[in-house]
Amino acid sequence: MMKNTALTLTVIANMTSNYSETLGNISSVQKVYRGGKEYATRSRESLKNAICVQAGLYDDLQTSVDGAVQKLVTEDVNAATCKALEGGYMSTKDVTYIRNSSFYLTDAVSAEPFINDARFHNNLYLATNFANAKDLNIQKNPLECGLKPYQYEYDKSIKIYSITVDLEKVGVDQNFDAEASNEEKCSRVLSIIDAVENLSLVVKGNLDNAEPIFIAGGLSPRKTHMFENAVRVVGKNLVVEPIKEKLDMGFSCGLMRNGQLGNEDEIVRELNPTTVPKFFNQLREDVKAYFAD
Repeated sequence: MMKNTALTLTVIANMTSNYSETLGNISSVQKVYRGGKEYATRSRESLKNAICVQAGLYDDLQTSVDGAVQKLVTEDVNAATCKALEGGYMSTKDVTYIRNSSFYLTDAVSAEPFINDARFHNNLYLATNFANAKDLNIQKNPLECGLKPYQYEYDKSIKIYSITVDLEKVGVDQNFDAEASNEEKCSRVLSIIDAVENLSLVVKGNLDNAEPIFIAGGLSPRKTHMFENAVRVVGKNLVVEPIKEKLDMGFSCGLMRNGQLGNEDEIVRELNPTTVPKFFNQLREDVKAYFAD
């Protein structure tokens, strides 16, 4: 039997999208195109940054500027001693050092095509306050009062993403021949797991509970997104057969029964999921056992 060297998870969550280009005062959500249709996304960069912040990996982040701002890297501040560098770095100050991330994410892509839902806003209250203070008529002098209407596309939908951690790379920095203790490595992986379980996202003032409503994975001998091609939602239903085949390889899954997946009874019958909290609790024990060896 091959040794487990990775942690792989594929998540279904109800989350917002982040934004791409702005045209005038109109902001558009990020999208991908498949089969001639648009699907809203939250980029892997946005997900990774949120996970790093909420996992506490950026608590010891230091930065420097060499043309552009970048993570500070020195012989003493490296991926073994500084958890903020676990997500990878490229330092070009004096000598160029590159260390790839120990964990990788996919974009979170909506399970259903995007339907434009525009939200219209303005800063009328602030502009009115200014107008009253300056004895101006806001209807006659909107520009002088700083009144600025704006709009943005809005999306919150069922999205699917994957995250995989290379357990052999965590806490190791070959640029400086440095390696963290197993205790520190374990702590970093557990913090990532905690962040995925309780993920919150903020965009355009919207606070977004992006916790998993379905999750599949576990420790794996392959350093890849094992369930990326297996987890699919068609309509409101989770396609169970490909997941069932993967689970037979020694993985497990968790389900939140909240009605967002239309075939929950079939999921329970065919996949035998635990609850989402029980899934994460077992995953933590598996990670602790891995680093205890």
